[in-house]
Amino acid sequence: MKYNNFYLGKKCIIFNIKSLTIKLFAMTLLLSVFSHSSSAQLSRVRDFGITIGVMDPGHFNAITDVDGVKVGHVTLKEGKNVRTGVTAILPHGGNIYQQKVPAAIHVGNGFGKLAGVTQVRELGNMETPVILTNTLSVPTAADALIDHALSFKANKEVRSVNPVVGETNDGHLNDIQGRHVTKEHVMNAIENAASGEVEEGSVGAGTGTICFGFKGGIGTSSRVLPENRGGYTVGVLVQTNFGGVLQIAGAPVGKELNRHYMSDELNANPNGSCMIVVATDAPLDSRNLERLAQRAMLGLGKTGGISSNGSGDYVIAFSANEEVRIPNTGQSRFNIQKVLRNDAMSPLFMAAIEATEEAILNSLFAAEDMEGRDGQRVESLPVEQVMKILERYNAVKGR
Repeated sequence: MKYNNFYLGKKCIIFNIKSLTIKLFAMTLLLSVFSHSSSAQLSRVRDFGITIGVMDPGHFNAITDVDGVKVGHVTLKEGKNVRTGVTAILPHGGNIYQQKVPAAIHVGNGFGKLAGVTQVRELGNMETPVILTNTLSVPTAADALIDHALSFKANKEVRSVNPVVGETNDGHLNDIQGRHVTKEHVMNAIENAASGEVEEGSVGAGTGTICFGFKGGIGTSSRVLPENRGGYTVGVLVQTNFGGVLQIAGAPVGKELNRHYMSDELNANPNGSCMIVVATDAPLDSRNLERLAQRAMLGLGKTGGISSNGSGDYVIAFSANEEVRIPNTGQSRFNIQKVLRNDAMSPLFMAAIEATEEAILNSLFAAEDMEGRDGQRVESLPVEQVMKILERYNAVKGR
């Protein structure tokens, strides 16, 4: 067995190099796993005993709990000034142009650059994935979605594509005029989209966003209806970049922290936007999807958002149920579908409200401090302080 001597001043330390190396490696690995596990366990509101609403979440508590829905991110953090990215939401993994999905768009406040809105409203369907990015990258993302649609052999005769691209303005932290998002970034987000757990916080389209004066980002949540109400799932994904007076589980957190609209320089302007994507496996037509989308704004309101004058607050809702897909072509002049009745909608409404509220809060809890353009710095939500406030208001379960 080989030993090595290391002299520190007048002291001699003798140890087994091989044994120590193995032990140090094992300790490092354990610490790394523990650190990763702890971070993963404490990045969502439910990890802290905060329960939003009364309905049960899905397995992943994410938009991907809706069967077939996939999410992909590309995050751009380059140098000191680039803090932006792309998030792609796929209603299903096939050729969406040939198998369109029923869809609707609700405008909470229209100060935004959402692409594709008029055709979705007119025809009641969507024929591309949904892309979220920054304001000045909407044209690039739309061009990439056209490329994506035309890449399918079945679409070789296609002469018109309606790309759906939502945005928020990340110009406080990001060099937005540099337009650093490329078509390749968008295509990568689509190609890397997957089901299962969804990364949240300062990733993808949420890389450079700000919410309630804290670091915002991407958040997601879901709700599952009881079996006697159909057992359907509603999933929500948000890109948070707006202002107001933060509330968590009914507690006036923003007021208690003295961090809210008009309270300081960073909160002087509540503008910025929120993109909300609502997916469900319930068989809904575009009319009831619009009604569902309207309810998502109530979830934004429950977090303290005010949908300000300069905010582009949009809700894109679609049904991923395979039975209500709309084929691009067909021999029949009729499109026969079986959809839910109006009086079956209320549980879905409540699911959309709860999932939107929790998704917004998850975006805050998962985000991290960030420094960006020209040294601008935005701090993440001070979770320890927030938890003390919530405890005082009895808003935390089991603490």
